[in-house]
Amino acid sequence: MSSIKQLAGQTLWYGISSIAARFINYLLTPYLTYSTLITTANYGQMSTVYAAIPLFNVIFTYGMETTYFRFMRKDVDRESVNNTASISLLISSVVLSILLWLNQAWLAKITTLSELPLLIQLSIIIIGLDALTTIPFVRLRYEGKPRLFATLKIVGILINIAFTVFFLSYCPHAIKINPSSWIAYIYKPGLNPITYVLLANVFASFCTLLLLSKWVMPKKWSFNIALWMTMMAYSLPMLVAGLGGMINETFDRLMLGWWLPGTHEFADEQRGIYSACYKLSILITLFIQAFRMGAEPFFFKQAEAENPQRVYARVTKFFVITIAIMFLVVTLFLPIWKHFIDPKYWEGLKVVPILLVANMSLGIYYNLSIWYKVTNRTIVGAWITLIGTSITFIVNYFFIPKYSYVASAWATFLCYFSMMVISFLWGQKEYYVPYAWKKLSAYIIIVLLLFYLHHFISSLLANTYLSFLAAVIFILAFILFVLKIEKKEFVRFPFIGAAINKYF
Repeated sequence: MSSIKQLAGQTLWYGISSIAARFINYLLTPYLTYSTLITTANYGQMSTVYAAIPLFNVIFTYGMETTYFRFMRKDVDRESVNNTASISLLISSVVLSILLWLNQAWLAKITTLSELPLLIQLSIIIIGLDALTTIPFVRLRYEGKPRLFATLKIVGILINIAFTVFFLSYCPHAIKINPSSWIAYIYKPGLNPITYVLLANVFASFCTLLLLSKWVMPKKWSFNIALWMTMMAYSLPMLVAGLGGMINETFDRLMLGWWLPGTHEFADEQRGIYSACYKLSILITLFIQAFRMGAEPFFFKQAEAENPQRVYARVTKFFVITIAIMFLVVTLFLPIWKHFIDPKYWEGLKVVPILLVANMSLGIYYNLSIWYKVTNRTIVGAWITLIGTSITFIVNYFFIPKYSYVASAWATFLCYFSMMVISFLWGQKEYYVPYAWKKLSAYIIIVLLLFYLHHFISSLLANTYLSFLAAVIFILAFILFVLKIEKKEFVRFPFIGAAINKYF
């Protein structure tokens, strides 16, 4: 139980930074979508850029985060691992940034933003700066400094939002009052407004790098080539898996630009609607990100303990229960959540439940994927991800022309669901973990049935307050049901255990 509590504590702190990051960006969503400066097409262009950036982040870091945790074991020279990983990332970040800068036309073509070269240049700068912070943040996670990690992340985020508001709110107002003021040197009213969103990101990334400067450089400039080769053998399959995973997560925005019939502006508008509605799955994606930050080093450390499979199974159980409740909170109260985006984006709300179930599948897959990481079979992760990527491409290619972003939502679900199932079946044969998969599957089916039942009742009632009352009843009923079924698990927790013993 102490190990589970440790994971919960670390997840909480990593969650603070992750939740702050995503939530502030989530607050930027209504700010940007309601902005009179940014059209639906502009928002689509921004979503395209932020679909490409994570893809290149994966290439620039080539799985070195997971590799760092895997090689920082008790029986190795940890300083050598740290120095080798740091030098490798430093050199590769500089080289890849230069190569990307020299191939801007190619990057502009795949993002369908050839007419906006400044967006491409700012994106390359962001990618390079973020890559340089990879090992410093990984070191903070490995050394068990979640509070410092959270603080630095939040500071960078606040800088980002401050510059965004400065450029999009203060500058237009100031230059309208006094066109000859100093603002005229940094703000051009005719420039695409998304340029200033990215410029704010550049400032934030640069400031974050400065704050991490103590950890950017290796402690000693010694590069162990033999160790690096071994690390790369472990890391490169993770690159393939990470690249495929990011394609599955963000590439549909690019595909909408490639395969939607009509003008580029129409494609940008459709991407804008889809991306804004995607933000409404924020609760589950926030939790998954926070969980991953704490779980990855935790899982590797547990691998050296006695009977780690039992711990993995229990962690997965708590994870599934949590995201099942979150699914109900988002879907049953969607009439409230939808106001975080401008009404002109509401036509895409139908994809939110699909995306939520997709992200639930992805989160479960992250739990299941530990088997091939601790057994050094990362090539399996690459194959599973490539299967998911194939599904993403095939479904989007054939159905985007007719169903637009709805096809992308279903492609996301089919991709993550397939990866989850394949990883489970394959993992149980190679590295058995006693997952309570029948019970967990039942929980997920129950919340889906509750969602459809609530939708049916709401359509009959046609009353918002009664619909919300029904939502509260359904959520509480599910929580009480789980507490009753999982009584033995929850009695170990203070307060919760006392309440369970009293009422159950």
